[in-house]
Amino acid sequence: MTFTFHRIPVGICNCYLLRGERAILIDGGAQGGIRAFMRGMERLRLDPKEISLIILTHGHWDHIGSLYPIQQISGAKVAVHYRDQPWVESGAPPFPAGVNAYGRAMSALAKALIHSKLPPVKADLVLGDDGISLDGYGIPAKVVYTPGHSMGHVSIVAETGDAFVGDMAMNDWYLRLTPGLPILADDISMVVESWKKILPMDIKRIYPAHGMDFPVEVMHKEIAEFDRLHPRR
Repeated sequence: MTFTFHRIPVGICNCYLLRGERAILIDGGAQGGIRAFMRGMERLRLDPKEISLIILTHGHWDHIGSLYPIQQISGAKVAVHYRDQPWVESGAPPFPAGVNAYGRAMSALAKALIHSKLPPVKADLVLGDDGISLDGYGIPAKVVYTPGHSMGHVSIVAETGDAFVGDMAMNDWYLRLTPGLPILADDISMVVESWKKILPMDIKRIYPAHGMDFPVEVMHKEIAEFDRLHPRR
């Protein structure tokens, strides 16, 4: 099964294009990013209409900001977990809570300044907690339910060892100086449990929505350190 993938920065959010027998786009990018998306398509020499499905890792504004124009241009179906579905279909997503002091300050500032009202997009495929296989698209990967950053967050784990984890990890300078757990999450303990769910899946490399990819060993150390600092009672 031939499988390739490509990172397409759309504003502050990395989208990822998975190519097998058909093409799948992960996430819809930040608001105002349609030109960046089209440049990415031109670079790959791919007609957007070849995209069959857009999988949203979750429904926050920076992941669905350019979803409407991308969906209109491509005609692709949209998949989102049912817990985040209302945000996509209303165009009024919330901003996540902060995990540490910096994250809490960022969250408070964003809630005060960002009041995005996005064009609503109807979900064509509503994901459940069991996830789905992407074999039908000729892509050796599965969608796995990984709540915590949002309650409807999903990740895409490929048999190649590549994991597209949305905001389960962050690696961009304005969020973290080094890769690791997110500074924004509705429930960071649940994020950690979601990592424990996918880390045994022979993952080799992590592809976050914010920042560049990094080796999985980073997350093994992050989870071990979190458990050391937050022992279960």
